[in-house]
Amino acid sequence: MKPLFDAPLAIVDLETTGAHPAWDRVTEIAVLEIAQGEVLSEWSTLVNPGTSIPPAIQALTGITNAMVAGAPEFEDLAPGLYERLEGRIFVAHNARFDYGFLRHAFERAGMRFQARTLCTVKLSRRLYPAHARHNLDSLIDRHQLRCDSRHRALGDARAVWQFLRVATEEHGAEAMASAVRQMAQLPALPAHIDRTVVDAIPESPGVYLFYGENDTPLYVGKSVAMRSRVLQHFSADVHSPREAQIAREIRRIEWRRSCGELGALLLEAALVKELLPVFNRQLRRASGLCGFVFDSDKLKLVKKEEINSATISRLCGVFRSKRSAMDALRGVADEHRLCLRTLGFAHLSDRGGRSGQPGACFRHQIKRCAGACAGQESAQVHLARAAAALAGLKTAAWPWRGPIGIIEEDREREAAEVHVVDNWCLLGTAKSEDGVGELLQGQIRPRFDLDHYKILARHLSSGRAKVVELGARIPPVRH
Repeated sequence: MKPLFDAPLAIVDLETTGAHPAWDRVTEIAVLEIAQGEVLSEWSTLVNPGTSIPPAIQALTGITNAMVAGAPEFEDLAPGLYERLEGRIFVAHNARFDYGFLRHAFERAGMRFQARTLCTVKLSRRLYPAHARHNLDSLIDRHQLRCDSRHRALGDARAVWQFLRVATEEHGAEAMASAVRQMAQLPALPAHIDRTVVDAIPESPGVYLFYGENDTPLYVGKSVAMRSRVLQHFSADVHSPREAQIAREIRRIEWRRSCGELGALLLEAALVKELLPVFNRQLRRASGLCGFVFDSDKLKLVKKEEINSATISRLCGVFRSKRSAMDALRGVADEHRLCLRTLGFAHLSDRGGRSGQPGACFRHQIKRCAGACAGQESAQVHLARAAAALAGLKTAAWPWRGPIGIIEEDREREAAEVHVVDNWCLLGTAKSEDGVGELLQGQIRPRFDLDHYKILARHLSSGRAKVVELGARIPPVRH
């Protein structure tokens, strides 16, 4: 048989205790060594994860705590496994999962592992674009592959090998070899960046910063797997002009680790506003930030300087610019036939002409105002209608009595951080109880940040947030 690929392959499949490589662990490994289109060896072993396997995972894989109790630990397997994988293209179905788990496992064993990868999910999408599903079960059904032990490492690895053979028969060896060469390239780093610098970036949540000549900030990004995300910027299949320009101009990479995704998102938003990187289009400073508040019987536009943790609850909407605020106000007024002149915005109300009716605004003439300006609606009724209509623009109500701490833990480093928030305003991030106290005792009332609000609201509504009200003691971090 003609060789399928130019380079030798290692088809890898893992079973694990869960989905997160930072704190979940490997329970089974299988490797098929392929060269010249032939299987040179099949190897698999159970692995003692050093932790209990969740019942749902045991039911899925059939691997029980009793089965792995006497199995070797990964640290004992690492040198031999490294030799099996070295110099081969790392092939896996959803390669990012298996490759990420092994990189973490090798790092914990004191070893650095790096390889060209080929994801057969992406390969299937490229070769069979007419099909919607490309998980392993779909491939087994669609291509009539044999899999004697689904969700066991060796059975799944054999199914992946069968898929490669079937795809080669259907598309031809040359087409397959070309596809693999394009997809399995190790990213070529920019000329001024040493690979050891990238290798030192942890595969963990955090923020990375690209700098150009004279330490000019070029780009700030965040990821739950920083090293992989940084390498993606320099992948051969990235055709974005912006990415190409970043690669030409970059001179230095810096990174800052966080305990979780929330911390990375908040830090990214803050650094973009502080550094104003050349290539970040979003999260820039909203210099025109404003919102509406009711002041007696009028509506008032308040500017950024007046928006803080004390005033945010009174705001009817928060906007990045005066223009967007006025557009939103006109939209609400049109929908509910509010009188903009009565609310205090005559310049919006009479734009376009004058009313023929004494006292009435132009919008009343074109039937966009119910007539509060012409005495056809009482001021009290109009004010109540306006308050109800503008309530839809309000930020989400702060559901706590005071400030809260959102706790994120990094089990791998046995570290934690607390994001202290009061009325949607971020006071800061603390690494200890003393740090929390210092933030709460700060003399300056924190400003409202629209991006922080959106990030926090999304995270707190997810049901995953670990929140403590800061009238109580911060609980100790459990590992």
